Amino acid sequence: MRRAAAAAVLVVLLSGCSSGGIPMNSPTPAAPPPASPGTPASASPGSSAGNAVPAARWTAILADLENRGVPTDDVQVVSARSVTWNSGALGCAQPGKMYTQALVEGMQVVVSAGGKQYDYRFGHSDSPKLCKGTKPGAK
Repeated sequence: MRRAAAAAVLVVLLSGCSSGGIPMNSPTPAAPPPASPGTPASASPGSSAGNAVPAARWTAILADLENRGVPTDDVQVVSARSVTWNSGALGCAQPGKMYTQALVEGMQVVVSAGGKQYDYRFGHSDSPKLCKGTKPGAK
């Protein structure tokens, strides 16, 4: 009986160590992008942006942009995709910081506002993480 229990525990522990065939050096898309580039975005859940980006996440993006002093009257979705990140850094690690080393189901939303692009990352929550290094220009 003890051997069977020990074997079961060993199998569970060893299966948790495998990557499941997912490369660990880059995020993998879980689905094709739900919005086409340049799709105008609005806070209304019925719009195409509302379908591509969940309402709570869209509201959080707009709030973050507003806190940064970026006009939010003409925010456009450049891309939105479901992603499996290879760590809690959400593909945007900062030197000297430690992150959980586990696969994290999430989302990447790139928006254009005020002539710049902003790369937002989400993990399990609806709190966005802005990947630093906004890019000038749009489209």
